Amino acid sequence: MKTERRSVLKKLFASVVGVTGIAAVANAKGISSASEKEAGNITNFQDVPLFSGHTIHNGLVYIAGKGAHTDPFDIKSHTEIVLKELEKELIKAGSSMEKVLKVTVYLNDIADYKGMNEVYKGRFGKKPPVRSTIAVAKGGVPGDSLVEMDCIAYL
Repeated sequence: MKTERRSVLKKLFASVVGVTGIAAVANAKGISSASEKEAGNITNFQDVPLFSGHTIHNGLVYIAGKGAHTDPFDIKSHTEIVLKELEKELIKAGSSMEKVLKVTVYLNDIADYKGMNEVYKGRFGKKPPVRSTIAVAKGGVPGDSLVEMDCIAYL
């Protein structure tokens, strides 16, 4: 029984030391799990904050979904508009297209996949981010946009 209890205590101690060590490394690098998030480019609805264009936390920037709600209504034009909006928001947050780690693409119609890719390719530098592409049901992308994208980047 004593041997079993010692074994459990040793494992517990090792876990605590491991977590403490990770926290010490994070703090040494200026990363704190207790840091406040920083919201930017806030959109209000009825004078109440609704959502941010971007949020910064622990050296990462999260960009809200961007869509295109204007003529011409074709996938290539809308993809171009959306990518430019992502880039503007990244710059406002202090990042860039080359620092993007993850992109999520929402297509109103899977038939637009090829056209979207034609405009998308090469926009994130020589080391492109990972990407998920989701075709939503017709009308699933808000407003009149044929495509919406959000992303996560580092500062």
